[in-house]
Amino acid sequence: MPARSLTVTLPADLAEMVESKVASGAYASESEVVGDALRALDRETAAHDAALRRQVETSLADPRPPVPAEGVFGRLRAHHVQQRA
Repeated sequence: MPARSLTVTLPADLAEMVESKVASGAYASESEVVGDALRALDRETAAHDAALRRQVETSLADPRPPVPAEGVFGRLRAHHVQQRA
């Protein structure tokens, strides 16, 4: 994939982190640090999405009868009131 120029403004603490990674020799350039961080974010997002999909699939496969949302929210409200008392 061809490289593309992009200007990014970072808060001071993140800019220092990027500079520190390059200064340590772990990365050759700021672009490598940012690229690696974006790939890590992509992996994290994909893992989170997969976990949510598994939870939805588990819920849909649950043989128990569904509970109406009104009943669930009613119990949550009652629990909240009880916790505040």
